[in-house]
Amino acid sequence: MTPEPSEAPLLPIGWKERLDFPDWGLKRVRVKIDTGACTSALGASGYELVEVRGRLTVRLRLALNRRRPEKMAVVEAPVLRMVYVTNTGGGREERPMIETTIRLGPVRKRIRLTITSRAAMRFPMLLGREALAGSFIVDVSRKDALKS
Repeated sequence: MTPEPSEAPLLPIGWKERLDFPDWGLKRVRVKIDTGACTSALGASGYELVEVRGRLTVRLRLALNRRRPEKMAVVEAPVLRMVYVTNTGGGREERPMIETTIRLGPVRKRIRLTITSRAAMRFPMLLGREALAGSFIVDVSRKDALKS
């Protein structure tokens, strides 16, 4: 019997990192790694659901720099579906779910994430377990382990 080829080792990351969104041309977005959250969440200053070429699409207004909130990025992504998520306050809210590519250190991968307001939060994005699976291992004693 031939042994299974070994999988690539998991990349160690800290509890906070910076990642890129290559599809949108966004770099060094602050992200909190949250192994307690199943799904990932991207904070938007606002968004609207529009129809583009017959497909439901979300148009996002992203203020990804807390020190410069006037610096806004506007991006669009097809909506996979609307989902109900239990937020940090314990309430249920309906959110659009999208899919995009992230780059965290040397790892590029497609992930699904939900869109919500994270204005009161320190990080514009939360990276949950589904996005971490198979690629990363979290060292909670470290931050910015990748220095990408």
